[in-house]
Amino acid sequence: MKLITAVIQPTRLDEVSAALAEAGFTGLTITEVKGHGAQAGRTEYYRGTAYTVEFRTKIRIELLVGDGRLDDALAVITRAAKTGEIGDGKVWVTDVVETIRVRTGETGESAI
Repeated sequence: MKLITAVIQPTRLDEVSAALAEAGFTGLTITEVKGHGAQAGRTEYYRGTAYTVEFRTKIRIELLVGDGRLDDALAVITRAAKTGEIGDGKVWVTDVVETIRVRTGETGESAI
């Protein structure tokens, strides 16, 4: 099993979520996060006053998948999240040793 973590633009959340559902992936966790990559902070202007914004708001998606569906899930996420602009985000994969469905006690991939 794998844990896919994707940090994407907030404007792409609906597209990514819909694409994952259409591809048969259920059960994802969404968190609003703040951070920056190589682009770091930026200067914005409000009523003529300059403000430095160090951290950008992003959406973090976490999704458990079986090893056999990993490539499909990664393709769906990257295709739906891509705008072609700087700051589109990052996706990474982590090995998962065990999962347990609390309600039923199921373990392994059947608990996804």
